Amino acid sequence: MSTVEPTNAGATAGLVQALLDVEAERQADQAEATREVLLADELLPGVGAREVTLGAGLRAGGMYTFVVLVLLQSFDELEVAILQVLAPDIRDTFGVSNGVIVFISAASGAFLVLGSLPMGWLADRFRRAPIIGWAGLLFSAMVFTCGLAVNAFTLFWARFGVGVAKSSNLPVQGSLIADTYPIGIRARMAATIMGSARVAAALSPLIVGGIAAAAGGTEGWRWAYALLAIPVVPLAFLAFRLPEPPRGQHEMLDVLGEVVSDAGKTSISVEAAFERLNRIRTFKTMVTAFAALGFGLFTGPVLQNLYLEDHFGLDSFDRGLVGTANGLGVLLVLPFVAKRYDALFRRDPARALRLIGVLIAPVGLVLPIQYAMPNAVAFAVVGVVPSMLLVTAFTMVNPVIQSVVPYRLRGMGSALAGIYVFFVGATGGALLAAFFTEALGPRAAVLLLGIPSAIIGGLLVVRSATSIKRDLSLVVTELRSELDEHRRQQIDPALVPAIQVSDIDFAYGPVQVLFGVGFEVARGEVLALLGTNGAGKSTILRVIAGLGTASRGVVRLHGTPITYVAPEKRVEHGIRLLQGGKGVFPHMTIRENLEMGSYVYRADAVDRERRISRVLELFPILGDRMRQPAASLSGGQQQMLAFAITLLHDPDVLLVDELSLGLSPIVVQELLSVVERLKGEGMTIVLVEQSLNVALSIADRAVFLEKGQVRFAGPAAELAQRDDLARAVFLGREGG
Repeated sequence: MSTVEPTNAGATAGLVQALLDVEAERQADQAEATREVLLADELLPGVGAREVTLGAGLRAGGMYTFVVLVLLQSFDELEVAILQVLAPDIRDTFGVSNGVIVFISAASGAFLVLGSLPMGWLADRFRRAPIIGWAGLLFSAMVFTCGLAVNAFTLFWARFGVGVAKSSNLPVQGSLIADTYPIGIRARMAATIMGSARVAAALSPLIVGGIAAAAGGTEGWRWAYALLAIPVVPLAFLAFRLPEPPRGQHEMLDVLGEVVSDAGKTSISVEAAFERLNRIRTFKTMVTAFAALGFGLFTGPVLQNLYLEDHFGLDSFDRGLVGTANGLGVLLVLPFVAKRYDALFRRDPARALRLIGVLIAPVGLVLPIQYAMPNAVAFAVVGVVPSMLLVTAFTMVNPVIQSVVPYRLRGMGSALAGIYVFFVGATGGALLAAFFTEALGPRAAVLLLGIPSAIIGGLLVVRSATSIKRDLSLVVTELRSELDEHRRQQIDPALVPAIQVSDIDFAYGPVQVLFGVGFEVARGEVLALLGTNGAGKSTILRVIAGLGTASRGVVRLHGTPITYVAPEKRVEHGIRLLQGGKGVFPHMTIRENLEMGSYVYRADAVDRERRISRVLELFPILGDRMRQPAASLSGGQQQMLAFAITLLHDPDVLLVDELSLGLSPIVVQELLSVVERLKGEGMTIVLVEQSLNVALSIADRAVFLEKGQVRFAGPAAELAQRDDLARAVFLGREGG
């Protein structure tokens, strides 16, 4: 026993060490792959460029777009001010509590979210001017309806419509601005639009308070809604005429020196877009930061006005004066911060991001001082500081998102940011604010929400600065790949491959399994994907089929990017995946399996029977057992049935995962004969295999994957001559 135990212990220690060595090598490969996309600063879009004046940038993009969008956002600010400033009057009209009116005000964030997803989806696919125009008309109608509300419930639903209409601001208008105006003025552009809107915001408390005071009574607030709705209508019609710029044109000009005119013409699925966006570290950290900040940001103005009335006895006009003072403070500092951000971004994007974090964190220190002030004048003076810092920092979010998000996903990127910021932040803050206001009063609610949200938000923004250069590098590599493909298609369209994967990175959670994988499959070619277990063969098939979204890189079908196309849409385009393992309904008969597989063709019975007859011709053994349950078939026969179900759809590109795994040589030979026939008919096939003999017998070319990287690509016969790759992996026990 004494001799066995040390031996076992030594073997265990050796195994543990081997596993540690493999993990260390994997982490080293992942770190190296990350370093490869970190380009020199001057190669990043907008970095190292010459300074562009705001006037020159506005002239380059056109003043018409600027003026229309500024006016639309100005009326948005006026609408916000009505409920913020006149909240006590609306509360008294409907006889509700402070908590209810706070919730109705801040919960508009949830309404924005409901519209953000469809707006973002539309913005990435269609002309943006009509979307903005129709949203403006809806906004006007719903604002007018708010003034007609007969109780808090109807006001809530009217504001639902307002929120949906306003949801076009971030995804649609933000996307349009990014493509219209140069990178070098993005912060100043955002600040100019926000600043112009803040002029309205600064004056809006005075305006809406004045309207309510002039109308008189506790229901003067209704006139503010009615008068606001009217001028939005002509603005909405002007928005229909906004010009549509080429998508991503400024990134292309800065990185490539030219605009690829037909770029971006691709379908984008919501799920793939969200998965891709969540892997952009800067984006994810920034929106998380502002979601945290939203707990205090969106409830603060309403709580402040409730506090001003309850604590200092200010009427609607006086509260409007306080709000105007806060807005004027923002106008004083916003242009300088925006100019500083643009200058820092040209030199070092990380420093530009840290500037935003530095603006946010001090708010947590100033709020307690503001709410300790003994009178309304001192309260208003100190309150200029947090308002100024928060609005300025919030204005810089969109330029950051526009920089790190791929131009094809800008609409969806802004929509996802809206979900984080408005739903998580505003709605979560509304619920907590309503609770704290009822239990402890407005001042306690402000402090309990505002202080931690400012500190946490500021620290998260500073943290995001560590990843921005990497994310900008990914933007550059995608643009370069796009230009190379565009030029190749122009030179000889006939040489465009059926399938192309380029620089694909993929991770399951924190574990990266693919590192810059790239290869092509010509039309009518059979390509074998070979490698050891865990090399990433099945994963790359899933990426091609759309069952996984790469964190970097592009997938193309016949030259068209499908990286963000939904799996079901890829099926419509002719991509079919035959996965290894169980691919049948075991308790159904073979006939029922084939009928379920061809269910989408049920409207044309003749075509459906033609397809079933076709696959039974390929697999005659199935035709003899049509009434037999699939569970009674052997493993090889079940694989044939799964293969037949896949072929019912006449795939243009067939992806086969582990064709021969666990099957007898006779069954493998039968399956290979079917693949040979399909190959003769011109079908493009990508075949994952572990058997070199099987690969050599059928494939035109082979790609060998090892630890998530391509180690060999070329004729399959050449791979057999590579002893370093073939012997240990494919030649059975003799090779180890």
